[in-house]
Amino acid sequence: MESILLVEDDTPTRQRLAEALQASGFAMVLAVGTCAAARAELQALPPRVLLVDLGLPDGSGLELIAETRENSPDTEIMVITVFGDERHVLAAIEAGASGYLLKDGSSDHIGRSVRQLLDGGSPISAPIARHLLKRMGQEPAQSARDEQLKLTPRETEVLNLVAKGFSYQEIATTLEMTVNTVASHVKQLYRKLSVHSRSEAVFEAVQRGLLTLR
Repeated sequence: MESILLVEDDTPTRQRLAEALQASGFAMVLAVGTCAAARAELQALPPRVLLVDLGLPDGSGLELIAETRENSPDTEIMVITVFGDERHVLAAIEAGASGYLLKDGSSDHIGRSVRQLLDGGSPISAPIARHLLKRMGQEPAQSARDEQLKLTPRETEVLNLVAKGFSYQEIATTLEMTVNTVASHVKQLYRKLSVHSRSEAVFEAVQRGLLTLR
């Protein structure tokens, strides 16, 4: 039976991801919230899969990836995080990760990605893959298009709250507008960024310097 060690510091997210993996047929899922707890488990019994966040309270997921790749070469490693910028992606791959997912994927997608990883694949979230492919064959006009992209102050406010995971209702309350107005701003953001989902919008905004994740 395939064992999974999930390392995620946010308790609700950790629970959601663990339940998603179990619902996908993985019975042996151990979930911890710190580098220290992960190291203890890795030393006691290396898992078949390490599913790790990058931002942890007592260290970096990159350190865990490098240590696991060196000490347990048979363990498959996949990142699951909110950090979709090129710097984090490349650093994780260089450290030894074979897959890279953004956290807002569906339960089915997360389970399928782990299966793909175990089958020898290298699953990566679609917006990240698309960006890397663009960079490999980037058109000369891309930088000019980026310079022409302008967001209104209100769109920037909405984008920042979207990146923090706020619902439309929460954004409406925070910015004192209607839910329909929030939806209209989000639609405009999607159009300007040429995306179709929250994760893609956040990813593209970070890549274009419109948003900084903290």
